This record gives sequence, structure tokens and C-alpha cells, in this order.
Amino acid sequence: MTRVLTALVLAAALAAPAAAQTPSLKNPASLNEKAPATYKVRLDTTAGPVVIQVTRDWSPNGADRFYNLVKNGFYDDVRFFRVLHGFMAQGGMHGDPAIQRLWGRNNIPDDPVKQSNKRGFVTFAKTGAPNSRSTQIFINYGDNGNLDGQGFSPFGQVTSGMEAVDKFESYGRNNVPDQGLITAEGNAYLQRDYPKLTVIKKATIEK
Repeated sequence: MTRVLTALVLAAALAAPAAAQTPSLKNPASLNEKAPATYKVRLDTTAGPVVIQVTRDWSPNGADRFYNLVKNGFYDDVRFFRVLHGFMAQGGMHGDPAIQRLWGRNNIPDDPVKQSNKRGFVTFAKTGAPNSRSTQIFINYGDNGNLDGQGFSPFGQVTSGMEAVDKFESYGRNNVPDQGLITAEGNAYLQRDYPKLTVIKKATIEK
């Protein structure tokens, strides 16, 4: 009997690490799957559907991060909070402050810029610091080649639904939501003070 119990305890101990690594938004390190060479993501937004074709070779770290976030529901019920028509539409901060705090500091390494930030191309936002991309993405409205030299590396392109992107709600350049308050309060802040923002109702990887 003692040997049986010992074996069971050992088996449970060996199984524990695998269980701890079950993919979860609450455990960023667990979302590390390599993305396919190409894949499509459908964003069902309140302005209409948008389909993004992702090419991993363009920006491998960016493509992998986007794949894992979409696959695990990160972008569901997320707003495009900074929409500047003629320039770009930016979103990707989670509506749950606890999740956003986890991911906001979970950055990925920079990728070389292989494609230009042309209209319809999709890119991760970043600060001026190296390796500062996390979850925020933007869709270019215009040909923003000036961003290329700043290290903004496109990972995908809108292949259908750009007319929906053109309808994303904007509060103007001088009334952009405060990212600190989004981190602190999540969707509650955005729903209260910016109720018309375009929402990603669901993001899915298309088969």
C-alpha cells in the first residue's frame, strides 16, 4: 500500500507542472505557441467585420503574440480607443484591469521592419524604448512610411473590411482616452466616458 501511495504522489507531482502551464490569459508565460506561417484573423466589430491576413515572416515575434492573444480571447470586448482618421486606429488594452496589468508589462522583442506601414497594414504599438510591444495594435489609415524608421514592424494586412475600419468611432486628437485610467478601471472607464468607441465583439482565427 505504501508503494502504491508513493507512486500516486509522484505521478501527481510530475503532472503538476504541465497543469500549471495550461494556456491562460492569467499566465502570460503559458501563451507561447508558434504561429503558422500565415493565418487569418476575423475581428467582429461594432462597425462591421474586419479580416487580417498575418504573415509570420514579416514580424515573427509580433505574429506569434497576436496569434496567442486572439486564440485565447484577449481581444474580445476590447475597444479601439485611439482613432485618428487619416493616420491610424489603435486598440488592444484589455477591459479587465487585472489582465491588462499582467500583459501591459509582458513585452516581446523587437522585429526588423520588413514591410512599410501602408494603408491597411497592421502593426503592434510600442514606446520609444526597445522591446516595448505588448498587446496594443494599430491599423494604418494612410501610408505612414515615417513609422518604418522608428521600428514599427507590420505583421499583417487588412484583406477585407477596410470600409468598416474607416467607420471606427473617433473622439478626435484632443480627446483620447487616458491609458492610465484604462489600466486602472478597464472597460468601466471607457463605457462611462467614451461610450461610442468601436468594440471588437469577438476576435477569431479563421480556419
